[in-house]
Amino acid sequence: MSEVHHETVFFSGRVQGVGFRYQAVQVARGFEVAGYVQNLADGRVRLEAEGAAAEVAAFVAALGEQMAGCIRQTERHHADREPQFRGFAIR
Repeated sequence: MSEVHHETVFFSGRVQGVGFRYQAVQVARGFEVAGYVQNLADGRVRLEAEGAAAEVAAFVAALGEQMAGCIRQTERHHADREPQFRGFAIR
């Protein structure tokens, strides 16, 4: 298997209890990405996404635009690695 672009993104602000995870799944349907989104105990939301670098970047940007009123800060980490996910889900 070939490597894919992978990003771990942490969103903070008013990102829990506002439909953020549901919206992430809806936005992901428009892109060729795989991964998951989950609430964290510290109030942030963690997003794991992999695919072609341009697709992942466009997906994260689209989600950021969709939820802009809720996001105060975004922290992104990326690397190329073997694919680990199928589909996109809420955890």
